[in-house]
Amino acid sequence: MIETSARPLRLLFVDGNMRDTREGLRQSYGMAYGEAYAAEIAAFEPGIVSDICLPADEGANLPDGEGLESYDGIFLTGSALHIYDTAPPVTRQIDLMRAIYASGTPCFGSCWGIQVGSVAAGGTVTANPKGRETGFARRITPTEAGRNHALLASRPASFDAPAIHLDTIALPAHGTTILASNAYSQVQAAEIKHNGGTFWGVQYHPEFSLKQIVAILDRRVPLMIKEGFRRDEASAKAWLDDMLTLDAEPDRQDLAWAHGLDREVLDTERRVTELRNFVEHRVKPHASTRGRA
Repeated sequence: MIETSARPLRLLFVDGNMRDTREGLRQSYGMAYGEAYAAEIAAFEPGIVSDICLPADEGANLPDGEGLESYDGIFLTGSALHIYDTAPPVTRQIDLMRAIYASGTPCFGSCWGIQVGSVAAGGTVTANPKGRETGFARRITPTEAGRNHALLASRPASFDAPAIHLDTIALPAHGTTILASNAYSQVQAAEIKHNGGTFWGVQYHPEFSLKQIVAILDRRVPLMIKEGFRRDEASAKAWLDDMLTLDAEPDRQDLAWAHGLDREVLDTERRVTELRNFVEHRVKPHASTRGRA
């Protein structure tokens, strides 16, 4: 019998940032959001075929309905944009998400991604009156629905995750099932059903390594000080240095204890739990039913 190899998964990564933000992250981290996201998925799912689209750019060549249906899964990245600023770089992404729902293609979004998923389905996003979550979202707690949902399978009763965001879902869209919350955000994880499509998303960033968090926040040290996260530049730099050390040496128990971090953040396999669950429970079954796997 001749054995044939499984066809690789074809995935689309929708980078929500404008060009200047993408270039800034390339300079500090080596990759823009979409590229880094694809690399995180490829680390546990080798052989994926990945495309990146840039809907924030004017004139970007965005996939139509038939093009969207050709993908086994779609990922929406974070973004420095605010979805209530209704400029074309924002509205193009909302329109694209509506097309993704209509295509029925499995879709996952982080941070900005879940906000786009919500607004495209009729939800409302605002600046969080409780302020910004910077570095990590603490004590994320699955709801009763979340405890039994595949997105959060193997997550503990309370956990932390990388997070950098000011905005939050204020009014969930019809068809939303809230899967996790914390003291800062009512919606930290959710499933949204709309127009024949199903979206899974989180307000935090399971795709962010500590090194990527440092690359982003190193450019925001004045803002961190202004908003009270660090007292001065020296303490901010010391915190960033500790995060870089933990990225390289996740078994540094002294630093992990000092910063209140555990394996849900420090162990790469644990950190990407939601991404792995999405691929296993949504992307691969979808691919199989369409003859892709």
